[in-house]
Amino acid sequence: MKKIFAALLSASFLLSPMVVSQASADDHRRSPVVVQKKVIVRSHWKKGYRVNASERRRFSDVNDYRRYRLAPPPHGYRWVRADNDYLLIGVTSGIISSIIAGR
Repeated sequence: MKKIFAALLSASFLLSPMVVSQASADDHRRSPVVVQKKVIVRSHWKKGYRVNASERRRFSDVNDYRRYRLAPPPHGYRWVRADNDYLLIGVTSGIISSIIAGR
């Protein structure tokens, strides 16, 4: 009787680390790891910056400014979209008057 009890006790000591490692491995497989990133996008456009002609070619005109909740441009200005930003630039000068970032 003592020999059987000693054999069972020693077997339980030998098998317990394997059972624990298997249980922890199952826990890692069940729970997904979620990684969240915080992305901060900064616009390189500045108010008062003069946009040159090569940069103006990349812009797309925004004719339906009300759709994007933009104010009507004053006479001599126009809204353009550049890199997900909306810029109010002077038609003749190319100077940025206002910036609405990433809507």
